[in-house]
Amino acid sequence: MKRFDELRDLVMSLEGDFQKFYEKDNQAAGTRVRKGMQDLKNLAQDIRVEVQNKKNEG
Repeated sequence: MKRFDELRDLVMSLEGDFQKFYEKDNQAAGTRVRKGMQDLKNLAQDIRVEVQNKKNEG
């Protein structure tokens, strides 16, 4: 569940930047959203590999 918590925390940390970008057209917030989404992608891939490895062990 630790990995899920990491994933949730990352998504929630982006909420303010999403609002600033989409509602206030803040371009710097858009850059932070893009970086956060890349981090999310990388974390998701790490979790996928971890789950696959654990599945193959058992």
